[in-house]
Amino acid sequence: MPELAEVDYYRSQWNPGLGSKVLRVQLNAEKRVFRGNDLTLFKKLVGRKLVSSESAGKQMLFRFSGHLWLGLHLGMTGKISVAAPSHVPEKHDHLVLFQKDRALIFNDARQFGRVLIHHGKEAPTWWSAIGTAVTSPKFTSAYMREFLVRHGRLPVKAALLHQRGFPGIGNWMADEILWRAGISPHRASGTLKPAELARLYTEVRFVAREAMKKISKDFGDVPNNWLFHQRWSAKGICPKHKVPLTRETIGGRTTAWCKKCQK
Repeated sequence: MPELAEVDYYRSQWNPGLGSKVLRVQLNAEKRVFRGNDLTLFKKLVGRKLVSSESAGKQMLFRFSGHLWLGLHLGMTGKISVAAPSHVPEKHDHLVLFQKDRALIFNDARQFGRVLIHHGKEAPTWWSAIGTAVTSPKFTSAYMREFLVRHGRLPVKAALLHQRGFPGIGNWMADEILWRAGISPHRASGTLKPAELARLYTEVRFVAREAMKKISKDFGDVPNNWLFHQRWSAKGICPKHKVPLTRETIGGRTTAWCKKCQK
């Protein structure tokens, strides 16, 4: 599933459509990606300009003139892309916004994603309720510590995946952060000592910011000495000690970590 930086990269794929009007909307209204929506609102997009886009956590927001807000969550298999205005929607193209010079496409083969729409001057709750960004000045060490204390029984790996506290942090980023901080993913969040919390906070901020620099702009790779490049393989080794990584399920997700440096 796309995480913080990947989501921002995919969000930017619709940037060519900024400033242009939507001339026609096609959607597979019966699909579950549209659940909970007032589907009549999609008709209101016709004649409206795409004025801005942004991402927060694992969610994308596209703002249109006329106080229309469109939210996209890619889930496991969602994709957004741009095609020629003559594009013929394919089977899994559940939402297509046709403009004069292009078609903006949301495709989701397994429908794990979500499309949300809102009409109003104020931001919809599904956007305003997203937690404080881990790259924001408001995400302080005290803020992080208080969240971990409130979820003190959770393994720290599971706590990092909690989107209310760490929006946008997903499986690979959580593994990277804990490996760099030297903390076992099994540790209960409430047992972390001040020095460990300080290291964790430093690495949360560092990994998030570096990922945004390397991935969100052009989907580039993070440095070769990151755990990222080893964690995907069953034969992955620790970049520091060159010992085999341990792989197990923690917090419901496959976790790769080094027992030698994450004691």
